[in-house]
Amino acid sequence: MHVVITGAAGFLGSHLCEKLLQAGNNVTGLDNLITGKPENIDLLSQYPNFTFIHTDVIEKIPDLPAVQRVYHLASPASPIDYVKLPFETMYVGSDGTRNALQLAHKHDARFLLASTSEVYGDPHIHPQPEEYWGNVNPIGPRSVYDEAKRYAEALSMAFYRYHQLKVRIIRIFNTYGPRMRHNDGRVIPTFICQALNKQPLTVFGDGQQTRSFCFVDDLIDGMHRLMESSLTTPCNIGNPYELSMLELATAINNATNNPAGIIFKPLPKDDPSRRKPVIDLAQKHLDWSPNISFQSGIQKTIAWFASSPATKQSQ
Repeated sequence: MHVVITGAAGFLGSHLCEKLLQAGNNVTGLDNLITGKPENIDLLSQYPNFTFIHTDVIEKIPDLPAVQRVYHLASPASPIDYVKLPFETMYVGSDGTRNALQLAHKHDARFLLASTSEVYGDPHIHPQPEEYWGNVNPIGPRSVYDEAKRYAEALSMAFYRYHQLKVRIIRIFNTYGPRMRHNDGRVIPTFICQALNKQPLTVFGDGQQTRSFCFVDDLIDGMHRLMESSLTTPCNIGNPYELSMLELATAINNATNNPAGIIFKPLPKDDPSRRKPVIDLAQKHLDWSPNISFQSGIQKTIAWFASSPATKQSQ
């Protein structure tokens, strides 16, 4: 098949490209590289069935030969990005999603939207099922991402209802693994870089807030299964293994033999207190469950960061 992936140079986009290329698909990757990494495109360019187009999907998507699948992953995806790129974050969720949907509609292709657990906000229901409508502050500092993704879901469902587009929506919970940006502000790369540089790990608040972390290989497998399934409602993909930030910091310090310990700073506004997916829908309809334990995944991730020269430069 000819598969188009927006955000191809990003953490998840590059892993998805690689999986689909290895399966023999022709993949066209689109990215404007404002948060994507050129070295990911260099890696993918080793595959003869990969084409990269440097473009901004907010503005337009160039004409392409017949397309069978469109994965829309383009978006800044880190709290520090929302501060630096608020308009880009909102526009790629709105105009970028519209352009990607129109591409799929033009080619009668199947479309997958990479949405997020952030649509649940700071949840009043725990763990979070897909039926939960969420608790999002629409004007807070995180709202440019949260509301962009909520809008993107609504727009995708409008294309499904009124244009009969084959739409799939994945709600991604915290994902980690090799190729994450060193300085993207998310907790696992931040903790690992601090630990490898023998610095104290920065925990916000009292460290009791939780997240559920899914290794990237499991996430990409779930994403692909969802695309090829008949499920037309949003689907959580994530690992229900829940850790507090203190537990995470301790685990990374122990895994890296970091003696510097932990320091505490004030909790950012609207930081969710708990996050854990209900994955019954994925288990039933996709036959998907995470296979890689946190202990195994974090060791692979630490090893990748330890081998990267950028780890020391990130501090």
